[in-house]
Amino acid sequence: MPLTPLDIHNKEFSKSFRGYDEDEVNEFLDQVIKDYEIIIRDKKDLEERVKDLEEKLKHFSNIEETLNKSILVAQEAAEEVKSNAQKEAKLIIREAEKNADRIVNEALSKARKIALEIEDLKKQSKVFRNRFKMLIEAQLEMVNSKDWDQLMEFDIDATELKSIAEEEELHFSTQNN
Repeated sequence: MPLTPLDIHNKEFSKSFRGYDEDEVNEFLDQVIKDYEIIIRDKKDLEERVKDLEEKLKHFSNIEETLNKSILVAQEAAEEVKSNAQKEAKLIIREAEKNADRIVNEALSKARKIALEIEDLKKQSKVFRNRFKMLIEAQLEMVNSKDWDQLMEFDIDATELKSIAEEEELHFSTQNN
């Protein structure tokens, strides 16, 4: 057990012949007691300070541990969000590619259909043009025919036509009776 200031104060030394000066020893012991009391107080203060610092250290260690856990959770959450975002981005890209392929295929199909329709219209217009040309040529041939010239040379009097018509009518009515 450690020595206390009271132990030092109560310590009695045996007297011997030619011993130390008692006043000098007592004075020295009083100084040792004062210094020892100061050291004990300082020790108590330091022990309390160490205890406070250990509590603070424990508190900060808990905070550090909590922060580390929080950081890990945040990193995991960030990784999960990143992973989900990448998956969603890939899904969006695949969907966009499908839509693009579908749109391109529809456009190509429409273009082929229009090209076929154009070819069909070209054929129809060629046939129409040939028929129209033949019709015009036939009409032109008819206009240019000599029958028109002969028709113009034919000279009939209107009174003559009237008498021919009357004769024909008379002839027709006698046959029917």
